[in-house]
Amino acid sequence: MSTETFVFDPTAPGFADDPYPHYAQLRAAGPAQHHPLGFWIISRHADVAALQRSPHSVDEQHLRHLPAWKSGSTEVRKESRVMGGLSMLDQDPPDHTRLRRLVSKAFTPRSIESLQPRVEELVEQALARLAAAGTADVIAELAFPLPFTIISEMLGIPVGEHTRLRELTEIVVLVFEPFASAETQDRIRAANQELFGMVRELIRWKRATPGDDLLTALISAEDNGDMLSEDELISQVMFLYIAGHETTVTHLGSGILSLLRHPDQARRLRTEPDLAAGAVDELMRFDTPVHLMRRITLAPLRVGEHEIPAGSWVIGALAAANRDPEFWGADADDLRLDRPNAHQNVSLGAGIHHCLGAALVRMEARIVFPRFVTRFPEAAVVDQTWNGRINLRGLATLTVAV
Repeated sequence: MSTETFVFDPTAPGFADDPYPHYAQLRAAGPAQHHPLGFWIISRHADVAALQRSPHSVDEQHLRHLPAWKSGSTEVRKESRVMGGLSMLDQDPPDHTRLRRLVSKAFTPRSIESLQPRVEELVEQALARLAAAGTADVIAELAFPLPFTIISEMLGIPVGEHTRLRELTEIVVLVFEPFASAETQDRIRAANQELFGMVRELIRWKRATPGDDLLTALISAEDNGDMLSEDELISQVMFLYIAGHETTVTHLGSGILSLLRHPDQARRLRTEPDLAAGAVDELMRFDTPVHLMRRITLAPLRVGEHEIPAGSWVIGALAAANRDPEFWGADADDLRLDRPNAHQNVSLGAGIHHCLGAALVRMEARIVFPRFVTRFPEAAVVDQTWNGRINLRGLATLTVAV
């Protein structure tokens, strides 16, 4: 199949319920596609993994060829972007290096290990709620509150004061969706502005009431002259708050659904505890929490027979790469918890932009999945709804009879 006969279209019928057949067509169409909307998309494992490790940029100031949904911008300016374009997500070295060094102190192996008892406590409480209810929404009772509570406590933000923060976060994350309408972009900008102000107030409160938490540590680093400006501080807090729970909610919900749809694999996880670590990676490969990544080319990029010009917006289709039979074999579309190379999935990035919270995500999932299938061996799906997103695709609800 040539690129002329197939165009990546996440609005196509059936994509929302199951995008993987569409991704298979994308891979078959060729290693790279120049989309009619002005961006490039690559979908094969080798090419996506190479792009993740490449020195190409995440900073939009390097764009020379604007995708259509950015065509209203005559100038790409950091201050007009979500989180001011100052989060690690939008920074190249040396700024990225400096910011990551400051924040990564909270994500050391020892720090993550110290959180395990609290994660176990929260999981057991959630499972008890599910057991008492008999039939309940796993997203509302487990997949959302667990990572949300953990990242809130890490930052030192009172969990009970988050209703508006949660509402704004759900709007801001739409910035990661391709093809956002002008109306959606206006909503994102408004939510971003309000969230920026709320986090500024949280920081002022934390300066007056410091504690043993990540937010206090970041404030101290800024106060100690580590060149972290007030706006940079706000941007990192926003990024950590959003990234700290959004993708984990998706992974936990989709992972539980995958296990319920594959009872043979759930049975293996119950009876073979040593599978737990590999199961986390395989479930992440099988249904990817984040479907798309982006880079802006700093130099021409060769992908197959295509040469992508410098200054181009390139999307790496992570979910397509995670099902690429050229890398995973003929059973790429099968869930196999004992898959020996599952850790080579591209879900959590690589290189300097490897997910800062990867160890935390894995630890939470490593506790949730085995305990869920062990506590509820007869659990069955009653109903499910998807969140309607293309990139951060996940379940809005997952009603299960336990």
